[in-house]
Amino acid sequence: MEKKVEKQLSLPFKNALQMSLRNFKIRFGRAIIVTMSILLGVAFFMSVMTSNAFTYALIEKGPENIKTILIENLSELKARQTWLVTLSLLVCTVGIINSMLMAVTERSREIGTMKCLGALDRFVMELFLLEAMIHGIGGSIAGSFIGVLIMTVVYIIQYKKIILSIFPFLQILKYFGLSIILGTILAIIGALYPAIVSARMEPAEAIRREV
Repeated sequence: MEKKVEKQLSLPFKNALQMSLRNFKIRFGRAIIVTMSILLGVAFFMSVMTSNAFTYALIEKGPENIKTILIENLSELKARQTWLVTLSLLVCTVGIINSMLMAVTERSREIGTMKCLGALDRFVMELFLLEAMIHGIGGSIAGSFIGVLIMTVVYIIQYKKIILSIFPFLQILKYFGLSIILGTILAIIGALYPAIVSARMEPAEAIRREV
């Protein structure tokens, strides 16, 4: 009997994705908060990575006077950047967890209704994680573009045409892909606990909690 119910409530990925996108549109304000948390964290991470790419490109191909200055400050710069990136990603993850927990509270009646109709815990959890993945991908792509754009403008202002002649395109492209993967993983990790909370709700309790 349990296998039969599970089979009935197993949706194809396409249908689950449509449900997640529908929830994104219905709760656009909440979705923007979650996406912005990811966007800001990834934008900062990508700006640091882009700065590193420019710095190493200048050390390798730039004028001697610039090389000397950058090499002298390189170790101190790397230590400070590592601490700032770690802190920003931690804050980003906490923000995702908080936003997703609030989303669970707001959607308790929806969760209770689904469970009354026979939805399995795994089914509810998959929906929340899929929504988190959508937030992660969207926020990471936007954040990566913003991070690259900001640091490119900063370095062009500081070093003029030198940056355009030594632009580390392949290195930045690699960091771009890394940022998207990292942002998506952080979104899923941040949504994991709220997804478990929502999946374990009792139907009656979930409906009563609706305000």
